[in-house]
Formats: sequence, C-alpha cells, structure tokens
Amino acid sequence: MGKFIAIVLDSVGVGELPDAVEFGDVGANTLKHVDEFRGGLDIPNMKSLGLYNIRETGLKGIKHPKGCYGKARERAKAKDTTNGHFEIAGLIIKTPFKVFGDSFPPRIMNELESRIGTKVIGNYPASGTEIIKVLGDEHVKTGYPIVYLSADSLMQIAMHESVIPLERQYEICRIARELMSGDDTVSRIICRPFTGESGNYYRTENRKDFSIDPPGYTILDMLSENGKDVIGVGKIEDIFNGRGLTEINHTRNNKEGIQATISYLKEGFDGFLFVNLVDFDMLYGHRNNPKGYAEALEYFDTFVPVMIDLLDEDDILLITADHGCDPTMPGTDHTREHIPIVVYGKNLKQGGDIGIRDTFSDIAATVAEYFGYHFPEGTSFLKEMEG
Repeated sequence: MGKFIAIVLDSVGVGELPDAVEFGDVGANTLKHVDEFRGGLDIPNMKSLGLYNIRETGLKGIKHPKGCYGKARERAKAKDTTNGHFEIAGLIIKTPFKVFGDSFPPRIMNELESRIGTKVIGNYPASGTEIIKVLGDEHVKTGYPIVYLSADSLMQIAMHESVIPLERQYEICRIARELMSGDDTVSRIICRPFTGESGNYYRTENRKDFSIDPPGYTILDMLSENGKDVIGVGKIEDIFNGRGLTEINHTRNNKEGIQATISYLKEGFDGFLFVNLVDFDMLYGHRNNPKGYAEALEYFDTFVPVMIDLLDEDDILLITADHGCDPTMPGTDHTREHIPIVVYGKNLKQGGDIGIRDTFSDIAATVAEYFGYHFPEGTSFLKEMEG
C-alpha cells in the first residue's frame, strides 16, 4: 500500500456550522472572507483540486476539478486545535474541556504561584501580541510570568527569553500542566516566549504546547500498533502529546512544515504523514490580518504541484483544517466553522463530491480503510472517491 498525507491548514474554515450562534460566530467564513478581502485569492492549484467547488461556501468553483472535495462538521462542542485534531484522528470529545472565561480563580492562581515559586501577572482574556505590549515592561522588571486566557480551553503563559530562559519557561508550563488537571483540565498549556525591548516586544518561534494525552483511541494509535510509519510534522507532537507517533519533526512555521513534507515525499515512508501548518492561525487569524492570511494561502498553493508530482501511483494527499479563525470577524478568537476536505490521488476519480460529512472523524475512517483497517468512529469516504 502507498502513503497517505494529511495536511491541516490550521484555521482555514469554510463557513459557519449550524450551531455557530451558540459560539457567537454567525457569519464566519474564513476562506470566503479572505478571498473577498484579496479581491480573489491567487490559489489556482487548490482551486483546480476542487476547493471552491465545496457546497455552500459562497465561492465559485471550476467546471472540471481534478480532485475530490467536501466539508465536515465538528461533533465536539468546541472550536479549538485540540478538539479539531482529535476528531480528525477519530476521537470525538463528548464532554468539552474546561473554559474559564474571564479569569482563573484565586485557588488556581495561588497554587500556581506556590508551585513555581513566583507571582504571576495578567489573568485575563487577551490577544497574545497585545498583552505583551501592556504587561511586557512589568514582566521584564519583576520577572513575573504573564498568564492569560482566550475563549478556548487554554492557559497561556508569556515570558521574555532574556528574563526567563527557555528551559525554565517550559518547566513552568509543565508545572501548570500538572496543575490544570482533574475537574480543572484544559486542553493545552501554551508557552509563549517573546523577546525585544519596551515598545517593541515580539513573540518568537519557540512556542511549545503542553497537551493532555488523547483520552481515547486514535488513528495514530491504530496505525503505529500495526507497524506503520506515523509521522507528525509541526505541532502534531504537542497536540497528541507524542502518542501514536513513530517519528516527529517539530517544524516551527509554514515554510519549514512545507519543506519537511516535500522531504518526506522524496525520501519515502510506509504509512501516514500528518502535518499541521500553524501560521494561518497563529500569525494571521488571531491577529485579524486577512492580508497576511491571503499571502500565506497563496504561498502554500505554489507547493501543491510539487507535492502532487512526488506522489506515487497509490498515494493520497488530503488537505483540510481543524476549525476557523476568520480574520475579518470582531475579536481574535477561533470561529465555529466547517472544515474543507480536498483530496487528490492518481487512482481517485476527478471531480468527486463527497458532500457534507457529519464528523471530522470521517477522515480517520478513510485513512484506516486506505490501509486495510476499520476504524470504529466515523464513516469512510474512500469508496466514494474511487468511484
């Protein structure tokens, strides 16, 4: 059997989910709104595969797409990276991880300060780039880590690399990870290192996520248990806490992630390559930057033909997302959206519409069937593409 490559364009949603009103995300449509802002995205290669042919996205498709296409709804009541990737991998989280809203309670903050041996500052919802502008000087003066929240199930901790060395930053976040468990479990603790001087602080690429172990079985577990290569590129390692992966390449940005993907295709492997390209979300979605978002999509698109040319006869390339983060919407949080599914393989039919899938886990079921297995969650669309 060949290779299956799944690339997650982090946050490239394709329109609100039916329950978007519950999340304050009515009208969200990341891809469409970025396209409109750009006056038409220059992404001919993804369009040729059928990205704009996906139903009910408000985008105009082409007559004869070369790939198969559709979109999926998220069953988990969430709109974050962890839930999205877990569901893509076949694990649907039925009880949402804890979201603390406006602040972490004193009992948590007091215990965190006791465990790390220093006070912390912040403890309110904020954009990561904004909070270091506001509290960066105080942090540099006192050495107190900056703790902040978002609408997702996260605790984020920002620290200056010249004030607190990276290894100590990671240690602090590991301590926070141990603390935020049990009834207080959040999906991730995110270490947000920054550097620079007063008035010009900026985040570095030394971010590290401290996730929980997947609380159930995933396609990564199934494949690795059966002797397949399961390679995680980008923050896949962090999201799954390393579980189910046989090889890790912790790339830090889209450019590195794309080059790593191409390298693996050139070298060859026997199994599943799972890639996360984080820049769409981290650099542009959360920062309300549709121009940068558009340019990142156009940059990725230029490499799609390179990847396709490197596919062997039986290989499959799937491009998807994990949630939305519409940079044209008010606020800086993720948006509750469908994810695109665009698939190409030399032995797959052209122009295959796989419709609107009931769960992201249909991807896991499809990967499993491709390798000759049956995954207990989701419904495979492999035969729909084979025609």
